[in-house]
Amino acid sequence: MVFSPDFSQVCKYADQWVPLHAGSDGAFWMAVTHVILKEFHHERQTPYFLDYVKRYTDSPYLVKLERQGDGYRPGRLLRASEMAEYKDIANGDWKFLNVDAATGRLVVPKGSSGSRWDEKQGNWNMKFEDATDDQPYDPVLTLLGRSSEIVQTAFTEFGLDRTVYRGVPAMRVATMGGSALVATVYDLIMAQYGVGRGLAGDYPEDYGNKDAAYTPAWQELFTGVASDTVLQFAREWASTAEATGGKCMIIIGAGINHWYHGNLMYRAGAMALMLTGCVGKNGGGLNHYVGQEKLAPVDSWGAIAFGRDWQAAVRLQQAPLWHYINTCQYRYDGQFSRYNTVPDNALTRQHTADQIYKSVRMGWMPFYPQFERNTLDLCREAVANGATDDEKIRQYVLGKLKSKELKYSVGDPDAERNFPRVWYIWRGNAIMGSMKGHEYCLKHYLGTHSNAIAQDSEDRTSEVKWHDVAPVGKMDLVVDLNFRMDSSALYSDMVLPAASWYEKADLNSTDLHSFIHPLSAAIPPVWESKTDWNIFRDLAKATSEAAAKYFPKPQKDIVASPIAHDSAGEITQPVIKDWYQGECEPVPGKTMHALTVVDRDYTKLYDKFITLGDRIKTSGLGAHGNHFQCADAYDEMVASNHFPVERRNGNAYPSLKEDEWAANAVLHLSTLTNGTLNVRAYREAEKRTGMDLVDLGAGSEDMRINYADLQAQPRRYNTSPLWSGVMSGGRAYAPYTYNVEKLVPWRTLTGRQHFYLDHEMYLAYGEHLPTYKPSPKPEAYGDLKQTLKAGQARILNCLTPHGKWHIHSTYMDNHRMLTLSRGCEPVWLSEADAEGLGIKDNDWVEVYNDHGVYCARASVSARIPKGVCIVYHVPERTVGIPKSQVRGGKRAGGHNSFTRIHLKPNFLA
Repeated sequence: MVFSPDFSQVCKYADQWVPLHAGSDGAFWMAVTHVILKEFHHERQTPYFLDYVKRYTDSPYLVKLERQGDGYRPGRLLRASEMAEYKDIANGDWKFLNVDAATGRLVVPKGSSGSRWDEKQGNWNMKFEDATDDQPYDPVLTLLGRSSEIVQTAFTEFGLDRTVYRGVPAMRVATMGGSALVATVYDLIMAQYGVGRGLAGDYPEDYGNKDAAYTPAWQELFTGVASDTVLQFAREWASTAEATGGKCMIIIGAGINHWYHGNLMYRAGAMALMLTGCVGKNGGGLNHYVGQEKLAPVDSWGAIAFGRDWQAAVRLQQAPLWHYINTCQYRYDGQFSRYNTVPDNALTRQHTADQIYKSVRMGWMPFYPQFERNTLDLCREAVANGATDDEKIRQYVLGKLKSKELKYSVGDPDAERNFPRVWYIWRGNAIMGSMKGHEYCLKHYLGTHSNAIAQDSEDRTSEVKWHDVAPVGKMDLVVDLNFRMDSSALYSDMVLPAASWYEKADLNSTDLHSFIHPLSAAIPPVWESKTDWNIFRDLAKATSEAAAKYFPKPQKDIVASPIAHDSAGEITQPVIKDWYQGECEPVPGKTMHALTVVDRDYTKLYDKFITLGDRIKTSGLGAHGNHFQCADAYDEMVASNHFPVERRNGNAYPSLKEDEWAANAVLHLSTLTNGTLNVRAYREAEKRTGMDLVDLGAGSEDMRINYADLQAQPRRYNTSPLWSGVMSGGRAYAPYTYNVEKLVPWRTLTGRQHFYLDHEMYLAYGEHLPTYKPSPKPEAYGDLKQTLKAGQARILNCLTPHGKWHIHSTYMDNHRMLTLSRGCEPVWLSEADAEGLGIKDNDWVEVYNDHGVYCARASVSARIPKGVCIVYHVPERTVGIPKSQVRGGKRAGGHNSFTRIHLKPNFLA
């Protein structure tokens, strides 16, 4: 079955096409899950489904119910640290509680994040054993029938904009803070989805109730899909999952990502998968294919790509919030609660930019530049003031931050001293292709012509400093490494011509299969072009030569790094306390970002680029919380004639001078392509989990794959603890089979798949439980304030999906592709909308809003639903882009000209 608002290229191959309204997928899946819970969990109590959710999800976990008026509302998970009998347990704020069915006592399940980062290893698993005494237990899924206390609990229905109270079975527990009411996640899910189970409260009486979420009749209001379709689909889905042991699958492309509430749509579909035992099963799961990137040998690649073989701390930036701030898009945004349906509270009243600022100083997100001061100057100042070692430099900088004498760049991004100045674009078409808010990029980054007519919002930031006049042209230099003249190359100050696929040695991997692709040079790079590797190598050399004049001596630098997932730092903030506001003490790596002093010698940059640093001999390698030592593999590279070496200062290092040598280093040091390291990593994983795992690497200990092997024939890489799919016995890769079959926890709070999101921000935003929020209306989104001043307009939802006939390596700006698409990237319209606007097929039309304008020919088609228009990704400025009439003769833009970045602040959590 294919769910798509338009009759897409995929729909014609489907057994059934469900033409739901654009952006309403979440409503459909919420109704599907309502049926699954009612018929297959409550009425039939399907053993396979109940056993699955009991072991692999957070369903049995206890949630505290907090008083709200005459009723209650769901709060935080009950912590072990709140109970007298567990008050001294290690990491008690990060260990949670179930009820044992046999004894009725509260038990501490293994596998939580608290167990993961315990000094005592071996409890990070999903066995039904108490983490405190290893005693077996049987978790209670529902308190229905076990407790006589039924409490009316509040649930918000955002689609209908109302709060309902529904009966939830609860029990009282004696915490150190007094008596508390608790319910299981499973019982809260039943109530959230409106499955009454004979309990009192505002539950829908049947599937035909249109006024109660989340019935099949309710979803008709949002999707336009008949209730009978939902009922048929839900029953066939669940019956198939029961008969096959979980072989139901969702495949998602790029479309859902484009919706503001895309996370809720994903979650709604994932609930149907988890409740029917389809995650971690071959033939099942949620498979998200956008670009099909999966960096398979990430353990070794990550060390080489980011220079971790030489340095401990690096600066890595999350792009959407960086562009949102630096292109000044936050100035046009206003208060997000105007378009994001959220409860009213202190967290939801903040401007998104202020929340980003808070997330940076608390160590949730990175932002560079870090501070308003040059960090090299800052370290020199620390030394001049008596700092004699790295720790004293760190304390000096910490003191400056604490006193607020040293300020964050993100707190005043429009001050000239905080501008980003140099932008290297590599392997991406940022200026048009990928970055939302193209016209704001043109205006605020490049200072060139822009078709944006949006005005600054009246809702100003309170912590981020507001400037009355927004700066333009922040960037001094834009450099693009590219093998084609796309839009980014056109706007760059300098284009470094790069080799194409068949002119270089490189590696590529995908989540579609378990092979690594070798890219091989059929011919040398043509004309002045060079391989990507050689371009960066030569830049490093030129920089080192310049440094001999400008930075001849070693420098001290200080790097602010966010607290990393898959590290012990992830359990350092049980509640939100902002040190910057005096709510707690600033402790680097715990209550705030880390601070690391790094030695820089810019004259040695080239030497370090062409060699594999020996830091990995002592620190080892790893990813996703896995770790292994690799000193012997490193020494083998130095001693073996199969690996070139570089000699510096009397020491020999493996050489990375050429791209093929770098590829071989990646392959030699990865658990996916080096069997010895693979087995070693599984042995380390056994220590943490207490489970038998080495058998997954059995038989592969002697396996080695190098670049020449990949060129000779397809070679499948190893099952590895880095990734969650088990591929032994020739099985296809399926995510989370490792977790399901080996009882290795998910990398989550409880170690299980989560129905319930236990975070203050998700509670504040009303997204702690799966829910449905309608897509923001264009008027509320703020895209049309100035546009509508000109008079009446036909408002359409403009979608920008991946190309109809082209994407990624198949570009549209060539004769063959342009012939397919009328010489441009057309605007697809429904017949009804075209008639209403007086537009004929192949007419020139303009799609515009406050952000920008796109001009192209109209493609009027019966496959497009009313109220929707489609501009496929990516129209390039290398092809004829007409001038716009509505913008007074200015050259129009592309598909991202009428978009702008809208961030959901709870994603910062």
